[in-house]
Amino acid sequence: MITPYICVADARAAIDWYCRIFAGSVTVEPIVMDDGRVGHAEVRLVDGSRIMMSESFPDYGVEPPDSGRGTPVSLHLRVNDVGAVADAAKVAGATIDRGPTTDEHGTRVTLHDPFGHRWMLNDHD
Repeated sequence: MITPYICVADARAAIDWYCRIFAGSVTVEPIVMDDGRVGHAEVRLVDGSRIMMSESFPDYGVEPPDSGRGTPVSLHLRVNDVGAVADAAKVAGATIDRGPTTDEHGTRVTLHDPFGHRWMLNDHD
């Protein structure tokens, strides 16, 4: 199993977004540093996978995606209703890059969340 550890500019907003859009739940409450930045948090997503996240820590080479560049990693998530999740994500600030489309591999959509991360949603493995 692999667990992505992502960096976001606003972890509190990202936690809320991932919980609402991807039917997630907080499994590790945010650890807040003395300066107010979230140093660590964990969210379990709809399919049972989880993501860990922190805010920016440039001294350690940890920074959120740059919106002016491509994203080097895509996150794949299985959801039950790709269209409904894509619609909710778009309303909540995501950019739909491709889809939804349905073919022999199921229904798929690719989107960028408001925090710069690229997600590939699919309704089956």
